[in-house]
Amino acid sequence: MVSMFIDVVPNRNSRPAVLLRESYREQDKVRKRTLANLSDWPAAKIEALRAVLRGATNLANLEDAFEIVRSRPHGHVAAALGSLRRLKLDTLIAPKRSRERELCLAMILARILNPRSKLALARALSPETRHSTLGELLGLGAVEDDELYEAMDWLLPRQERIESALAKRHLSEGSLILYDVSSSYFEGRHCPLARLGYSRDGKHDKLQIVFGLLTDGEGCPVAVEVFEGNTADPKTVPAQLEKIRGRFALKELVLVGDRGMITRARIEQDLKKTPGVSWITALRGPAIRKLAEGGFLQLSLFDEKDLAEIASPDYPGERLIVCRNPLLAEERRRKREDLLAATEKELQKVAAATSRASRRLKGQDQIGLRVGRVLGRFKMGKHFRLEISEQDFRYSRNQPQIDAEAALDGIYVIRTNLTSQRMASEDAVRSYKRLTAIERAFRCLKTVDLKIRPINHRLAERVRAHVLLCMLAYYVEWHMRRALAPILFDDDDKAGAEALRSSVVAPAQRSPRAQLKASTKRTEDSLPVSSFQDLLRDLATLAKNEVQPKQANLKAFDKITPPTPLQQKAFTLLGVSPHL
Repeated sequence: MVSMFIDVVPNRNSRPAVLLRESYREQDKVRKRTLANLSDWPAAKIEALRAVLRGATNLANLEDAFEIVRSRPHGHVAAALGSLRRLKLDTLIAPKRSRERELCLAMILARILNPRSKLALARALSPETRHSTLGELLGLGAVEDDELYEAMDWLLPRQERIESALAKRHLSEGSLILYDVSSSYFEGRHCPLARLGYSRDGKHDKLQIVFGLLTDGEGCPVAVEVFEGNTADPKTVPAQLEKIRGRFALKELVLVGDRGMITRARIEQDLKKTPGVSWITALRGPAIRKLAEGGFLQLSLFDEKDLAEIASPDYPGERLIVCRNPLLAEERRRKREDLLAATEKELQKVAAATSRASRRLKGQDQIGLRVGRVLGRFKMGKHFRLEISEQDFRYSRNQPQIDAEAALDGIYVIRTNLTSQRMASEDAVRSYKRLTAIERAFRCLKTVDLKIRPINHRLAERVRAHVLLCMLAYYVEWHMRRALAPILFDDDDKAGAEALRSSVVAPAQRSPRAQLKASTKRTEDSLPVSSFQDLLRDLATLAKNEVQPKQANLKAFDKITPPTPLQQKAFTLLGVSPHL
């Protein structure tokens, strides 16, 4: 709560000083600060202002005594900057304040508040066009876009030290470490890292870069590394092992990666040859079918439970934990049937084209090209029998193949070298499912919040610095989201959600508290529930106003608008003050 008052301060042999002050609460302490010196004001005018501050409303022309010169969005900046400083990320980047460090902080915070180009950010920070209080709070003054690029060059050599410090905070011996990669498309052609490769963004005609993210078991980011755009996912694993074992100095760890990351080759060539490294991954579809054909995986295992351990001579010294999710099985059956029907519809068009009266499609090569386009689109070629001749084309479903695949719907197999004494089967499955935390991180980094893409930097080191800035921004946002969860749509009662699950294999449930928030759109104390971005936009309405008294010789002062109950709740949850 903030309140303004007039304070009369004795001044020895001189006349008392008359000061306009405000008091505010910072956590459990009440503080005050001087806004303006009113000693030169006539006594009648001081009394009139005092009456207004006490609640009087019938004083004429008092509004003419002050003028709001400028109003800057402030609350969202205070929340993000206060959180960054509370995490001590500024001193982690560099122990001493410097212009380069403050410019880097501005770029990190700008990814959270309003991602934009470096030129647009430089203009937004400068005093002439200041869009918020960010540049003012960081003491930046006028900013040129070239300075931001130079600050990126200053930051990148510090990446190893920053990541090592984060690893020391969040990782320890025997830690669960999550790892996954994603890609982002590149605008332009002149970057050594940009290559054509598998595009997760659907931009198959554009160059791209690949980046790998390391997090702790809860999904808190620790390190990021950029690779060339045509780098296969498994090829990035050795670099991460070297980083964890060497730079982070961890002798024991459990690496969790998906089935496309920790492959048989990576296990044999890297993981098994690195002492102290355990892993949790999953088997691919062909490997699961081989287990079923060999009699090691039988559906009778799931008559009473949805989880069972099996053994196979193909995986000596390892545990295979087989899980069956009926809901996932039903979804896969539905999706397969939809794709089969869509494929048949398009194949029928090809068959019709081979028998039409005019402009008839003929020739094995031409018919094959048309059929190949259809099968490449829907990826259902293995489920059809095809007959292509010079004059016609026939097709039919390969029902035995479809039935064989359907029998394994909803089944997945977790693979690990951890003994049952070190980790129970349920915990191994739960650990693998934690990879969803990295998937959420990629959504925030690429689309929802931080907008890492598209990448426009031409120099490889600038691309690496850009990705590092985005990772550090996500580090701040990750902690902010956890603190603000009670007033966001996020589930802030993980224990309550876990209690609703019949088993670790069953789909995740929302806790009763989260369901209540979703249905009522209100918190337990009747505050509106928001998304993270909507809350930031609401906090931005808390403004810092530059107020100019119209009395001659009086300086302008800043006045922050009082926070609404929702805004005050947000600052309380974050443990920061709007008065930075």
